[in-house]
Amino acid sequence: MSLVHFISFDGARRSIDTALGENLMRAATDNGVPGIDGDCGGQCACATCHVFVSAPWAARLPVMQTKEHDILEFTNERRETSRLACQIIMTPELDGIEVHMPEGQH
Repeated sequence: MSLVHFISFDGARRSIDTALGENLMRAATDNGVPGIDGDCGGQCACATCHVFVSAPWAARLPVMQTKEHDILEFTNERRETSRLACQIIMTPELDGIEVHMPEGQH
């Protein structure tokens, strides 16, 4: 198990344990984390699991694929550290990762 910290737009923090190999969208939706909708079920077809990855963790993620980049182009609040939670797979190196959620998901 690995620890993930989800931080909402208003600063509320929700920490959950998730299995290695699980994506962060599934971890959030399975544990009722508000602010992560996952409307497409993790198929990288919407942006309802948009998160901002905290700086030290962003460097540990794999390079963003073209499809994820294209989907993020439609978000209102895209930042340099924007990612889709469905594309972040838990590994031992990500134990303790912090992700912040935008004010809304689109």
